[in-house]
Amino acid sequence: MIIDAKYKSWFIFPAVGIQLILLVVTLVMAATTRETAAWLGAAIATLGLPIILVQLKFRPTPRTSDNLLMLLFVTAIGFMIAGWEQFIVETSDWGPTSVAMVAAGIFLLYVFWFSRFGRFDSSSLMVGGKLPTFSLDRPDGSRFESSSLAGSPAVIVFYRGNWCPLCMAQIREMADRYQEMAAMGIEVLLISPQPNAQSQELSEGLGVPMNYLVDEGNQVAEQLGIAIKNGVPLGIGGDYATDTVMPTVVATNANGTILFSDQVDNYRVRPEPDMFLAILRRAGVGAT
Repeated sequence: MIIDAKYKSWFIFPAVGIQLILLVVTLVMAATTRETAAWLGAAIATLGLPIILVQLKFRPTPRTSDNLLMLLFVTAIGFMIAGWEQFIVETSDWGPTSVAMVAAGIFLLYVFWFSRFGRFDSSSLMVGGKLPTFSLDRPDGSRFESSSLAGSPAVIVFYRGNWCPLCMAQIREMADRYQEMAAMGIEVLLISPQPNAQSQELSEGLGVPMNYLVDEGNQVAEQLGIAIKNGVPLGIGGDYATDTVMPTVVATNANGTILFSDQVDNYRVRPEPDMFLAILRRAGVGAT
């Protein structure tokens, strides 16, 4: 299954820009008009995306909650304050309420539309099946063959690219657990359709001997049914192609049997390493 995210690729940067503009406007209006409470309520309703932006910039995380309930609650509170001031207290007009409605609508689109792929699990990566064979490039141009995994358990992470803060946080989390996985004999594969230069930069930056692999042209992702056409948001710099991959984590035993497969539908939700490591341990991986 290949998902086309063309319209989603147009969404995120304009959405964040609009929310920031609305936040500034509402704060100015709260300071310069008599409708202070209503405009402050509208300002609160704009905070969802800016808060996520600040978090991903300064405190990157590999995962969030599925529906961001706390931020949805904050948005709803802001909208209700603006509505209360207009319809109950009658101290404001439609201005603050309209702004709060637009801000809430944008945030709802982000949570329930933009964040989700609408994917179906790939039949090629189901638990109990065999890992399909594939061949990928290393950043140095040499070739990696999946057949080289014979006799070794593996954890395989498909990630969107260095441009994705959640992907980078997930990979740093994997790097932090690398010694533990290496002691269990696990090979760690990080696969992205991003250019070689970006994968090389990631490898050098982390300094951890995981397998940094490049799926040129997204060919393996397409074969596995986890590709996204036009999945890179407009405005991302660098030499990234427009197509990318759905975040996916697969763990296999030494025989290549898939023991764990996380084919998340929401790009903000990634599996904890403890989940797949516990499954591998129960299957005897790392036992002496």
